[in-house]
Amino acid sequence: MTKRLLIVEDEQDMQNLMQIYLQRSGLDVELHQAFTGEEGVSMYWSMMNDGAPPHLVIMDLKLPGIDGVEATRRIVELDPGARIYGFTAFFETIWATKLREAGARGVIPRPIGFDGFIDKIRGLLQE
Repeated sequence: MTKRLLIVEDEQDMQNLMQIYLQRSGLDVELHQAFTGEEGVSMYWSMMNDGAPPHLVIMDLKLPGIDGVEATRRIVELDPGARIYGFTAFFETIWATKLREAGARGVIPRPIGFDGFIDKIRGLLQE
């Protein structure tokens, strides 16, 4: 079954790399991309209203407009069951703590690299 994945990340290069690694991984995912916190919230709402919310959201912390913490808070208000994980270099900071407090289920540290990222995504999509 195809899983829907929403990535909220403002850096085009990071979006491109995640997309390449996901394509190479063999995971059966339908990828949706947002580049701002507002766009991520809007896209989640739209997908939810279409009856097909994302199975997983990958959230950056530092975003233009509303940050990843506020975007997470808003998505969780829309859907308390949303499965949101941060993917950030700021994984051991107050930002990461605030992200979890806002409703993220965890934070994936960027230093694990893209192979580690794919392994984590694979595991999360199997849950």
